[in-house]
Amino acid sequence: MDDFGVFVVFGINEAPRKLLCANGSAWKCVVVPADSRQVVLFSSGRWGERICVNAELNDANRVPITIGKLTPYNKCLSWERWEEESWTEGAMLTITLEGGDLVKADLSEPAVTLAMKEFTPECSVAPPAVREGKRRREEEEENMGPNDDSPQRSTPLRRVKGHGKGGQTRLFQQGGATRTSQNPPRGRGRQAKTPTQTVSLAGPSGRWGQSMCLIDPQTAILIGGQGCRMQFCKDPMWKLCTEDMSWVAAETLAEGPTPEARIGHTATYDPDSRRIFVFGGSKNRKWFNDVHILDTQSWRWSTVEAQGKVPPLAYHSCSMFRGELFVLGGVFPRPHPEPDGCSDSLYIFDPQLSIWYQPIVMGDKPAPRSGHSACVLGGKIFMFGGWDTPVCYNDMYMLDLGLMEFSAVRTSGRAPSARCWHGNAPLSGSRFLLHGGYDGQHALTDTFIFNTETSSWTEIFHPQLSVPRAGHSIITMTTANCLSGEGGGEEGGANRTLLVFGGGDNEGNFYSDLTTVAEHELMDKS
Repeated sequence: MDDFGVFVVFGINEAPRKLLCANGSAWKCVVVPADSRQVVLFSSGRWGERICVNAELNDANRVPITIGKLTPYNKCLSWERWEEESWTEGAMLTITLEGGDLVKADLSEPAVTLAMKEFTPECSVAPPAVREGKRRREEEEENMGPNDDSPQRSTPLRRVKGHGKGGQTRLFQQGGATRTSQNPPRGRGRQAKTPTQTVSLAGPSGRWGQSMCLIDPQTAILIGGQGCRMQFCKDPMWKLCTEDMSWVAAETLAEGPTPEARIGHTATYDPDSRRIFVFGGSKNRKWFNDVHILDTQSWRWSTVEAQGKVPPLAYHSCSMFRGELFVLGGVFPRPHPEPDGCSDSLYIFDPQLSIWYQPIVMGDKPAPRSGHSACVLGGKIFMFGGWDTPVCYNDMYMLDLGLMEFSAVRTSGRAPSARCWHGNAPLSGSRFLLHGGYDGQHALTDTFIFNTETSSWTEIFHPQLSVPRAGHSIITMTTANCLSGEGGGEEGGANRTLLVFGGGDNEGNFYSDLTTVAEHELMDKS
């Protein structure tokens, strides 16, 4: 017997209502009750040959508010009115079933309002997801409290000035008291002219704080991020084909439990095992220290039950070296009323043993920080910038992975100004690039190349890297030359290209653009 069905719950006190059944229509559009504060959509029963259920929540003018999918591996969706500022009366929920024995949908059928007792389940208690969401919000509201001042570091290279100009989000001052929040810049005011964040089928929505990694010369994976109005992206995972720069929504391509939406996490690819490791991040007042693994060969997610202890971290750095993850710094939550604090610790995750451990590290350790960058070159991790409110840094530290020893790097040339949430990518010839970031007041546009052999900085100017940008992603692609010796490629017939995606300008704009810059063009300007 095929007992498949798709159900909806409007609010925490409602019973589930049946929208689709095994032998019914493959399409349904219903009006969301005006007093509904929450919508939960879920499936029940065997999926069989069915592929997915596309769900779209529209406003009264049929403008999409958000979209989602039910699949055999993700059987529940939840939307909350307080997370969707454009949710107004007259909102409509449209669902379409794909796969299986379909009944032709009559898309001209008008939206209907379900009767209160159209479907009465055996248990009228709201689903656990609804009850848990309500309980969590109540606990968060009870635990909210003002943040106290954090101690000032003794080795700042730049102080960030707190200022409450106009309607701009106050990073360091609120209600006459200094804050020490490590949260990202949130833009100015209500941003009435900024359109509602919607999901484009052609590519990712605008976002910042996401992670992006290259898994082969033709494929990159984008995970997570946050867009306008502090909304976490409803299209959290995308696959990029670098041959024609086309996007494919990848949220439902992989089996297994997908990571919860988040920002400030890291996604690190191991070319030996061909797996992506997602670690940490935060969502509102929820912090993560979990490890999710995506096997890019089987396209299956798994969650690690790791031994050892690592604190919940966000805006940390994560580097892969000889099959292990090296996690440096980051911000972590403290019990109220203390403010969130920054870490100066190094944690290593061994995927073979599924264990976290802290090595003995010698030398001159950097001050605690988050939002910094880290780049592995020549068996060393080069760590630059970051901040620990209200101090912003532009110092460089090196961790020798053979000696496990930190040292401050004395550099020459014009160094980048103090910043955090900047982009960083390795180049050829023992060099790496640093671009953009946030200095506590503005998103930045400048670009620098650091030579690890000479410890020297060189500032460069490129027209495609002239947009103020922070919280963006930069990856380095290597492709074969069609003609050896042409295009400025390296010896052996390979081109290196930098790909820049997303970020924000701290003025309410979040980007979804994709910029490519040939490495030889940058080298010619250095």
